Amino acid sequence: MTVLNTNILISTFVLTLLLMVGLLFFIKGSTKDRLEQIELTTIDPVEALLEKLQAHLQARAYNLIKVEPEQRRLTFQGHVRPSWFMAIFLTLLATVGLSCMGLVLAQLNFGNNLNVLFLSLLSPLAGLFYWRGSDRMENVVISVDPSQSIKIVGHRDELNLLEKTIS
Repeated sequence: MTVLNTNILISTFVLTLLLMVGLLFFIKGSTKDRLEQIELTTIDPVEALLEKLQAHLQARAYNLIKVEPEQRRLTFQGHVRPSWFMAIFLTLLATVGLSCMGLVLAQLNFGNNLNVLFLSLLSPLAGLFYWRGSDRMENVVISVDPSQSIKIVGHRDELNLLEKTIS
């Protein structure tokens, strides 16, 4: 093997290693809580908006679990199910990434060439990690400010849907 080929293989290995680090962070980030806060103002009475919000959340299988009248706060809790699409997508990404790493390791002559290609068999672990990490209970907290505006804290996707439904 010439020096030029060795340099190419080493740089390819380093780039593939960086790809794997990015892939790991992407898979880990897929289960992260994405909490956001929105503020709603209305010309209607606040009670009417609260009733709309409560009806929407209960239609989406959220249950009222806590009422704090002194803080003027309602807490709803609902079960968030993982996405089949995302689990399959992460598994496919892990398959591609691990296959690339296996091919680079095979070119560098680490072990038997067939053994390193078995790395791609670990890819279903990415989908399993996502599935277990995303299957959880989430809260939506609604609080009414003295200025009669409503602040809602919850998952980003749920808040986007809530805004579309209410407006």
